[in-house]
Amino acid sequence: MDINDITYKINGAIYEVNRVLGPGFLEKVYENALLIELRERGLKTENQVPIEVKYKGHSVGDYIADLLVEGKVIIELKTVENISTLHEAQLLNYLKATGVKVGLLVNFQNQKAQIKRMVLDLPEGHDSLSPVKSTDDNVCDRPR
Repeated sequence: MDINDITYKINGAIYEVNRVLGPGFLEKVYENALLIELRERGLKTENQVPIEVKYKGHSVGDYIADLLVEGKVIIELKTVENISTLHEAQLLNYLKATGVKVGLLVNFQNQKAQIKRMVLDLPEGHDSLSPVKSTDDNVCDRPR
């Protein structure tokens, strides 16, 4: 399954979770619901995925990603008023540490779930980050 098919299915799952639950719950509730929805849609999904940061073969830090889908997309969930640059940096760190190319930052706090897609653009054979492409997708309007 290519990355566009995967993210299309993920967006549909996010829409469904947003439609059913609406805003107001803790992040963990959305994580559990999205995990169920993604698996029901046939996507191999892991939650609370440990990420180790290495420097010259030594462990120098670790993170926990909310969801990893098909080993190709990291999803970081939030329930905040607005997504900030700190949240974007968090997801970017996950992408850099894992080499996963695509990440989705999802905020369930408002009536309309906010989705920010980030793509890690590493040149062939290059270890440091090149510009990151990101887009805002506000595709999850909740029916009124």
